[in-house]
Amino acid sequence: MKRLSGMDATFLYLETPEMHMHVIGVLLLDTSTMAGGYSFDKIRKMVDDRIHLMPSFRRRLINVPFGIGHPVWIDDPTFDVENHLLRIGAPPPGDQRALADVVGEIASRALDRNKPLWEMWVVEGLQDDKAAIVTKMHHATIDGASGADIMVHLLDLTPEVADKGKPERPFLGERRPSDLKLFRDALVTQLANPVRVAGAMTRAAGSAFKTIRAMTRRGDDRASATPFMAPRLRMSGSLTPHRSVAFGQASLDDLKVIKNAFGAKVNDVVLAISTHALRSYLQWTEELPDKPLVAACPISVRKEGVERDSANQVSNMLVPLPVQVADVAEQLEIITEATKRSKELANAIGAETLMDWAEFLAPRLFTTAMRVYSGSRLPDLHPPALNCIVSNVPGPPVPLYTAGARILSISPMGPLLPGAGVNITVLSNMGNVDLGVIACRDTVPEVWRIADGLSEGVQLLLKAARERT
Repeated sequence: MKRLSGMDATFLYLETPEMHMHVIGVLLLDTSTMAGGYSFDKIRKMVDDRIHLMPSFRRRLINVPFGIGHPVWIDDPTFDVENHLLRIGAPPPGDQRALADVVGEIASRALDRNKPLWEMWVVEGLQDDKAAIVTKMHHATIDGASGADIMVHLLDLTPEVADKGKPERPFLGERRPSDLKLFRDALVTQLANPVRVAGAMTRAAGSAFKTIRAMTRRGDDRASATPFMAPRLRMSGSLTPHRSVAFGQASLDDLKVIKNAFGAKVNDVVLAISTHALRSYLQWTEELPDKPLVAACPISVRKEGVERDSANQVSNMLVPLPVQVADVAEQLEIITEATKRSKELANAIGAETLMDWAEFLAPRLFTTAMRVYSGSRLPDLHPPALNCIVSNVPGPPVPLYTAGARILSISPMGPLLPGAGVNITVLSNMGNVDLGVIACRDTVPEVWRIADGLSEGVQLLLKAARERT
């Protein structure tokens, strides 16, 4: 039995029927490299043979009576991989958009909390003898870094499927603890909280001083992002359960050429192409605002050599996306300055402070508040805290295989939040950057326009970079 950290549990409390807290990964496969040809059974055997290497795949949630503490994980005694590994056919003609339609349907349904919080869908019937694996895991179990650590067990460096060994003893699971034990253990944890709260308050006071100092720094107003000052747009309306997705791909070398020409970072370039894509989309919807959008950018706070008992070790920074500016080069220059200020502010608040206070959330109160907030459409009544989420995730620099099939692309997609009806995630992969866009289908009706705008943004910035150098 293992109690969830406050940060991990927060993703459970945030979840509502309209706001799913799972993350999606779409692996496009070239099945021609599979020895003897493609078969679903080969993928199933590979997953079954390696499930012992991924303990989080076998854990299920148990809630604490009366919600007096965070839930706990136990090894599910009824675990069966057949309940999580599923297959589905893509509709004709089996192209990228057909795959995206399938992924959108998978992303539109919440995970069953009575089972370990993951699914893996094998999508068959794609063009050119391709297939896809769609992974779906709850954010309570992973962030970007821990998700990569888990997925590495399903991957090989060659088409030959490596034998990673199986345990001699079968997996038996763990008996469900009694409600009395769950209540008693949670009560003991709560009794220790006053001491922990005192330490958290001391750290919070230091963070508050640093935050005020960072916020009062003078600079270009266009390089600032303030929560609840984001423009009101259709994409910022109340979420529904329905999702749509789109994919794209660009050259990592092209992003590096842009980065070097402008003295920026790759993450700045990702934010700039997102700005162009969203500007183009908002021009199409005739909603282009006269001020920047506000984007949340997750940042990892994992420290080498520092072990934490939490799957999620992330913070966020808010960055303005200057969609009111037409020139892509000027957009990138504004963003480069903005990320410097945003990082300073994020560092001032401190990941320790966020993780401290996540521990002291009242589970039942927080869950009820989120459901009331979402279900009553309150997000439509106040200025949005943010408009979108943009993530940049480092990926593998070498070719990878799963069950013998070569992985052609890895398109990641994260959750949506109130006001943020679009999530753009970029993952570097074998010299490419794979682009994943997920949106609320009812507030963002043409998600492919955003994906196409990302690719267009790369080409426009590349042209500007070459002119500059």
